[in-house]
Amino acid sequence: QVQLVESGGGLVQAGGSLRLSCAASGRTFSSYAMGWFRQAPGKERSFVAAINWTSGTTYYAISVKGRFTISRDSVKNTVYLQMNSLKPEDTAVYYCAAGSFAAVLSGTSPSWGQGTQVTVSS
Repeated sequence: QVQLVESGGGLVQAGGSLRLSCAASGRTFSSYAMGWFRQAPGKERSFVAAINWTSGTTYYAISVKGRFTISRDSVKNTVYLQMNSLKPEDTAVYYCAAGSFAAVLSGTSPSWGQGTQVTVSS
């Protein structure tokens, strides 16, 4: 099992920036990708971004492309989500996920973090 711990959430005004971090530990060799999902109140959890750990290839939801950047630090086993030009509709609990690339993209990862709250005020 892979353990994931997110950090970096908080309250920010619209137009501002935040950087989320997700540190992985445990059987990290079994994870070929990591990603971020988010869940707003009353809505289903949705895909935000993912990164292939080996190639560094990235994927983004249309709603965040151009504003969010996912990156990784292979030495620290940590994935980051840099969020710029934040909007009130980005308010959600953000979750980190790890697993095969297909599992991460489909939201069926076996490993999830506990979530971190991001609130964007207007």
